Amino acid sequence: MVPRGLDQNNLLLSKFIDTCSVLGFTAYGYSVFTHKTQPDIYLCNTMIKGLSRTNSPREAILLYDRIQVMGFRPDTYSFPFVLKAVVHLMAVEVGREIHSQTIRFGLDADVHVMTALIQMYSACGVILDARRLFDGMPTRDVVSWNAMLAGYSKVGDLESARILFEKMSERNVISWTTVIAGYAQMNHPNEAIQIFRRMQLEDVKPDEIAMLAALSACAHLGALELGKWIHDYIDKCGIPKIVPLSNALIDMYVKSGSIEKALEVFEKMKRRSVITWTTMIAGFALHGSGKEALEMFSRMERERVRPNDVTFLAILSACSHVGLVEMGRWYFNSMITRYHMSPKIEHYGCMIDLLGRAGYLREAHELVREMPFEPNGAIWGSLLAASRVHGDVELGECALRHLIEVEPHNSGNYTILSNIYATFGRWHEVGMVRKAMRDKGVKKMPGGSSIELNSIVHEFIAGDKSHPQSERIQGVLYVINRHLKIAGYVPVECGGLLEYDEG
Repeated sequence: MVPRGLDQNNLLLSKFIDTCSVLGFTAYGYSVFTHKTQPDIYLCNTMIKGLSRTNSPREAILLYDRIQVMGFRPDTYSFPFVLKAVVHLMAVEVGREIHSQTIRFGLDADVHVMTALIQMYSACGVILDARRLFDGMPTRDVVSWNAMLAGYSKVGDLESARILFEKMSERNVISWTTVIAGYAQMNHPNEAIQIFRRMQLEDVKPDEIAMLAALSACAHLGALELGKWIHDYIDKCGIPKIVPLSNALIDMYVKSGSIEKALEVFEKMKRRSVITWTTMIAGFALHGSGKEALEMFSRMERERVRPNDVTFLAILSACSHVGLVEMGRWYFNSMITRYHMSPKIEHYGCMIDLLGRAGYLREAHELVREMPFEPNGAIWGSLLAASRVHGDVELGECALRHLIEVEPHNSGNYTILSNIYATFGRWHEVGMVRKAMRDKGVKKMPGGSSIELNSIVHEFIAGDKSHPQSERIQGVLYVINRHLKIAGYVPVECGGLLEYDEG
């Protein structure tokens, strides 16, 4: 371009700089831009766009400031590009200054500029300002509505997002996906599935992002039949099986109890990421298949895929589930010596859990003292649970003292210690635990479970009789208990905290 004088053509230079940015050579594109003696606003906008995509958002804002010094008037493209840089920095005050400039330049009614401002305020957590802008817009398009929907989803205000969604006269696949993903991410999987089903009824074809959100909800619920239907739908409609989508399928099958289908998806993948391998290793660990998890990790190493810290959590968890203490120690040490990673508190937690389950209580307690982190509730909880299994009252009391400090209202901790005392017939101490719970106002959280039947997920909470077939279910449980007694099974008495009288 240079010897032919084409580097002076702003249009060609803009395309060249944009290509540099897309390919990851933004710094080179910027060096070319700085040598242009007479850029125009189009070229400047392209450079701001490129800088806002990278780790140079400050440079994008500085360039935006420079274009005004150069005598250019920012246009409808300048503002959306520079506002992306503001979001990268979470610099809401800078965003407010740019907002005031949109008014000064007469672009405060432009739908594209206003939508970019809504996205900026939402991303920075200033959702009320975003809503005020949205309500004040003279005209809105579906992109504006989607930006406001995404803002509510980001801050977890799903009720407002749902109300806005129902008001939309026009929806596209992004609208549906935003709501589904919002419910899935905020642990409302049933609502996510309901919206996904509505999407099907209204004949809106989901994209791979919608499928990811729906699969996430299925994994949370263990809704295997619906997950299989989504898998078949993906194959039938030819939706591109990007790596994250295949990873979501593996995760769904793992959490829904079908490790065989998860492995089938894994083996069919042409490309795999470290997340793929980690999900499969964690799946084997979850299903108690420690040997298969270790073999998968070895295969991962043979294929020269570098594990990350989550991979080591999965492999340590696998060792813990099947009691492979020596292998757990070896992997924990290799994480440090071979892969030069510093174990996080979660890795120490896995090791403490592994040692505690296997009965190495003193070694586990010593590791708690030596680790470079302040122990959290999960660490002390592992020790307390291990103390119960192996009947170590002294260590159980020690763990509970620390747990009361970090989790004063967790009823499960008191329950475990009560069970330890009950195992040794120390009923006075059981009573003391009950009294401590009453004095601190600790209430036992009811247990819950769910089951999928005919593609419908039924949820149950202890003591809740709102299910339409509750009486029939209770009748079946009564018959099962009666048969258990006839067969000679005797319930284990563990301190009676389930009958704890809150009065």
